[in-house]
Amino acid sequence: MRDVGNDWDPQSIAARARALTPDLVGELERLAAIPSIAFPGYPPSEVARAHDHVVRMLTEAGVRDVGAIRLPDTPPVITGAIPAPEGAPTVLLYAHHDVQPPGDESLWASPPFTPTAFDDERGGGTAIRARGIADDKSNIVAHIGAIRAWNGRPPVGIRIVFEGAEEWGSPLDEYPVMHPDEFRSDAMAVADMGNIHAGQPTLTVALRGVADVVVEVRTLEGAKHSGNFGGPAPDAMLALVRALASLHDDNGDVAVEGLRREPWTGASYTDVEFSEAAGVEPGMPLLGTGTLGERLWSGPAITVTGIDAIPVDKAAGACVPYARAKINLRIHPEQPAQEARTALIRHLEAQRPFGIPLTVSLAGEAGDGYRAGTGGPAMEAMTAAMRAAYGSDPVQMAAGGAIPLVSSLHKAVPDAEMLLFGAQDGRCNLHAPNERVLVSELENTVVTEALFFAEFAARWGK
Repeated sequence: MRDVGNDWDPQSIAARARALTPDLVGELERLAAIPSIAFPGYPPSEVARAHDHVVRMLTEAGVRDVGAIRLPDTPPVITGAIPAPEGAPTVLLYAHHDVQPPGDESLWASPPFTPTAFDDERGGGTAIRARGIADDKSNIVAHIGAIRAWNGRPPVGIRIVFEGAEEWGSPLDEYPVMHPDEFRSDAMAVADMGNIHAGQPTLTVALRGVADVVVEVRTLEGAKHSGNFGGPAPDAMLALVRALASLHDDNGDVAVEGLRREPWTGASYTDVEFSEAAGVEPGMPLLGTGTLGERLWSGPAITVTGIDAIPVDKAAGACVPYARAKINLRIHPEQPAQEARTALIRHLEAQRPFGIPLTVSLAGEAGDGYRAGTGGPAMEAMTAAMRAAYGSDPVQMAAGGAIPLVSSLHKAVPDAEMLLFGAQDGRCNLHAPNERVLVSELENTVVTEALFFAEFAARWGK
């Protein structure tokens, strides 16, 4: 066990971290006011402005050698370091400062890039509303706050990896495997997640993988009068709908052979909590059988995310000659994504609705999921830190959303423990109108990570 210094006691570290909250909230509001959208069509200067803001905060917090990984067609990835004290482990800190587009701004209670404080009665106290304030700018600020709680001299080494194109898709996802030394560390604190409920400390221990395909049907040289030809004429839309219906059984469970599914034993939502979070209309059932955790995290999900055909408002009385759909597949955390995608393609290519063949093509790269180990010193340290910060035992959950970089980091540095957590919570509305973060969740995340640094250092080599 390593001596982490005479000033190490949970109360003093937690008090120093909590005292930073007003300053950190101000920094978060200034960062969230920057519309750092890395999608095509949005000004890259705003992403650059957020980058510079984060670099300033890191430098002022005591991070040295702040630099960049420069990759083609993507904003610079911010790097930095604080050398480890002798005999201490090193922790890599990851988050991203780019955000989703705001969507329909008329659905927002306040302008999406004007951070607005309000009392969230359902969520639990003071909240701040803005696009990207939960995903993931709150976690950028939480990392920096934890370093500041130690006056820039934590009892562990620090490596910084903060990117600016996570939401759009970055070449960083493939980079670590080719350059593992740049990510060498003993633990990785990936703060792009959050708690299952506000106030309930949560470690995410699994991520589903993801893959997309496009299925197309071409049956006629052009649209044909439905009165003169409808019936025997092979209608592309009818064929496509019939093929899509084969992907699920009558209960709504995925009916594609070869996709892995297992029971989920960790924490989960109740049906009511899930319905509220998903905005399910009254009286609508939830699809599938088994526990919610199994349907959300340890089993596959197939979603039709788009269909191309004649719009209803422009529809004529004609048989449809061409139709296509994009299909999103979410994959068991431990099933290779390409294997699962192959199973989906095999299923679709075997369909012959009314004897009509389908064409299936790939849509982007497949991303593997991730399953964390749960018995190492970093996991033990984070569990102790969460318990001290929140006053309750943490639970473990999974996430249906894929973070391809996590799998890449794990492949690059397989011995590093992966810790997925953050200031988000189940009601934060990430990627949706009125995204918000609770000030209490930000504060507790800062306290947790500040305590984790000492707990991990104390356990290292024990």
